[in-house]
Amino acid sequence: MNQNPKFIEYRCRADLNVYDSPSCNRLATQADLGRHLRVVSRNGDKSVEVCLLEDDYPGWLSIADLSQLEEATTPYRAIDLSIAEISDRLPAVIAFTQNAMKQPNYYLWGGTLGPNYDCSGLMQAAFAASGIWLPRDAYQQEAFTQVIPIEELLPGDLIFFGSQEKATHVGLYLGNGSYIHSSGENMGRNGIGIDVLSEQGDAVSQSYYRQLRRFGRVVKSYQPLVD
Repeated sequence: MNQNPKFIEYRCRADLNVYDSPSCNRLATQADLGRHLRVVSRNGDKSVEVCLLEDDYPGWLSIADLSQLEEATTPYRAIDLSIAEISDRLPAVIAFTQNAMKQPNYYLWGGTLGPNYDCSGLMQAAFAASGIWLPRDAYQQEAFTQVIPIEELLPGDLIFFGSQEKATHVGLYLGNGSYIHSSGENMGRNGIGIDVLSEQGDAVSQSYYRQLRRFGRVVKSYQPLVD
C-alpha cells in the first residue's frame, strides 16, 4: 500500500468487518464489496483506523484485511435524490426487508451485510440497495429524517424507539399498523420480524411500543462530509 494511505481513497475488494476499537474484538459495522474508505491512522501491526465514505462512519479494520483493499480508480460521489425519487424507491426498500426476513437470520450487533443484521444495519442496507444512503446508527438515522406525526405515517417511513434521551432502535413502517425490524434476543425476536404499533400486541410489540419515540421520513440521501 502507498506510504501515505491517509490521503488515498480505497475500495473494498471483499465484504469486510469494521470494529469499534483497535483491538478488533467487537463489530461496529460491515463494509460490503465495492464500498469506499480512507485510512485515518495505524495501530501498530494489528489494526488501522478507517472512515467509510458513504456514511462517514469511523471504525477499525484488521491489518489482515488490508490486502482486501485496492486504490479506488474513481472517487466516491454521492447521488443527490429528490423526495419524489426516494418515494418511488420505497417499495423496493420494503421488499428488501421482507426478502431478508425470509432467510434464516439472527440479530447481529453491527450487522449490515446479511443475512444477520442489527436494527439500523437492516435499515441502512435496505435503503442502500435502492441507492439511498442513511447514516449508520439509529440515533443518527432519527436526526437525519424529517419528523412526521403519526397521522401522516406511510409505508417506508422509519419508526424510532428508545429512551427520552436517545433513539436506540429503529423499524420500517409497512402500513396497517405494522413495522418490520431486526430485534435482539432479549425482549425481541432475535432477528427480523414484524410487530404491531400498538399496546394490544404480544409481549414483544408491547415492549417496543412503550419505548416509542417518534416517526421519521427519509427525504434525502446522505451526503458525505469527507472531501
